[in-house]
Amino acid sequence: MRVIAIGDLHGNFATLWRILKGEGLATPALEPTEALASGETRVVLLGDLVHPKTPRDYERLTGLSPYDPSDPTHLRLAAGAQIRELFRLKAFQEKSQGHLTILLGNHDEAALKGEPLLGNRHLKHLEFHPEHGGRSLPEALRTWMEGFPRELLLHGVHFAHVGPVPWLQEYDALFYAQSEPKTWWFRTPDYVERMGYRFGVYGHVPLKEGILLKERFALIDALDLGEYLELFPLEDPLVPRVKRLSYA
Repeated sequence: MRVIAIGDLHGNFATLWRILKGEGLATPALEPTEALASGETRVVLLGDLVHPKTPRDYERLTGLSPYDPSDPTHLRLAAGAQIRELFRLKAFQEKSQGHLTILLGNHDEAALKGEPLLGNRHLKHLEFHPEHGGRSLPEALRTWMEGFPRELLLHGVHFAHVGPVPWLQEYDALFYAQSEPKTWWFRTPDYVERMGYRFGVYGHVPLKEGILLKERFALIDALDLGEYLELFPLEDPLVPRVKRLSYA
């Protein structure tokens, strides 16, 4: 079995579809190929489907320049663009015969709950907040996203949005109040071994230099660089491979 693991999406659906088509997993019409539907290859998305990372990413998504997160018209356009692609991804997953797994990221849960308001002093993610002029997620998408698992284990290889221990998969007030979700991998990297996993694949930590491969885990939030991970869980020893889209 081959696994293609793709890090935090953050509205970058165009790159997702390029990867799936390039790997022979999606047709030009964005239908699953036999390689995916048969389970010969599995795909794991590590979550955070929503909320582009930067103002420039919002501009690419909406066609607006500059993008103004305080303008309700801009918020509705940003929400609408993501909603269209989420419905496309939902339909694709439903046809994938259970071989495309989407994990729940903290941005996904925030969009579902309406809290907390994520972002920073430079950019707030308000497009799914009607009280700020945005749009609510359609009920069909809400139901779909509420069903996303928080982790996946394949032959000893663990996949989760943030990290290997249960408290890093609960996006509560403590999660946002502490630094551990962004620092566990260098402060307590032995979490993976202590949990009994052969290897772990995680996102959440933006990687400007590209995917970080360690002996027992990989951090793969590098989709903005076109990078993703290929691995074969039954390999022994396991040799994950970083792959990168060509933009030539």
